[in-house]
Amino acid sequence: MSADADYADAPRIPPIPPRPPHRPSRPPADLDPQTTVLRPVPADPDAPPPAAPPAPPRPRPEPPTAPPRPAGAPRSFRDTAAFHLANSGAQWDAPRDRAASPPPPAAPMSRPPAPARLPGTRIVAAAAGLVLGIGLMAGAAVGSWLTDTPAKTTPTPEAAFTKGRDAWRNTPVDTLFPRTVEGLAAGPGGADRTWIRLAVAPDTDCTAAYEGPLAEELAPAGCARLLRATYVDATRTDVITVGAQTTKADRAGMMDLNARFSTNNLATRKALMPLPLAAQGTPAEDFGPAQRASWTVRILTDIPVVVYAVSGFADGREITDPQPADAAVQPGTATAPAESGLGHDAKGLADKISAAFRTASGIPAKPTEDAQ
Repeated sequence: MSADADYADAPRIPPIPPRPPHRPSRPPADLDPQTTVLRPVPADPDAPPPAAPPAPPRPRPEPPTAPPRPAGAPRSFRDTAAFHLANSGAQWDAPRDRAASPPPPAAPMSRPPAPARLPGTRIVAAAAGLVLGIGLMAGAAVGSWLTDTPAKTTPTPEAAFTKGRDAWRNTPVDTLFPRTVEGLAAGPGGADRTWIRLAVAPDTDCTAAYEGPLAEELAPAGCARLLRATYVDATRTDVITVGAQTTKADRAGMMDLNARFSTNNLATRKALMPLPLAAQGTPAEDFGPAQRASWTVRILTDIPVVVYAVSGFADGREITDPQPADAAVQPGTATAPAESGLGHDAKGLADKISAAFRTASGIPAKPTEDAQ
């Protein structure tokens, strides 16, 4: 296609008009006799326009004349330190009698003298803060002196024994029988044990129906109240019943009871094993007398409390040869209570409940009890 076809639809641009022909110059004005009669002579378009006459210069206002300088005035500015120093010699050279002459009386004051200037606000605030701080410290010291009580100390044995008699009724059950008991290194080979509470029996009296033949051996110390709870280990394979009997005996009576149990080995007799607490609907519902595997009995002499524990399997299997916990925890023991850890369960949980009753009586826990 041609280039014209490419631009067929382009808008048409009008052609540039040609340059007008050269106009001859007008004849001179003197060759046209009517120029001066009929019309004014037009200006020659080809001649440059006449230059405009220069504008007259704008008159400048005359600067204001300075007022005449008074006679005797200095010819230049004199208010400088050098000027005053140079012209102060006359004052220093004045006769002494002029200096010694009394000054003229002062004119009466038209207003009262200004009051003395007070200290700044910061000084006043600092002083007030200092006084307030000293007052607070003094008040705190006096208050501490008046109300300070002596530091908490270990109660006397008599006070702890008396308080321990009422621990069963003055201490929450969750403190005496915690919901979860942690036994650090309380298992076989120093393994950690955890016991979870399953049930707590209502407090009751001490009879053979709850403690079996053990109640008869504890009868000489009297019975104030019996508390019992059953736990299961974290694996839900071992169940343990813990009992705490508060006696009516005094300190001497508890010492006699402990001596009788130790001398006659009553705590290790199978016939005196504590009875278990079977809680229905829990892993311990089949925990009966035939399922007892290991036990321990503790006669506490610093508080009137006897703590015991008995353990067995949660699956209800019968144990034909139960073993005391003190023997089952000995290294190398190959019995079922020892290898299953039932002896450690009975001993470790009895230690923890004994420490809880002592703490409730105001007796600090022993390091061995903390570690267990």
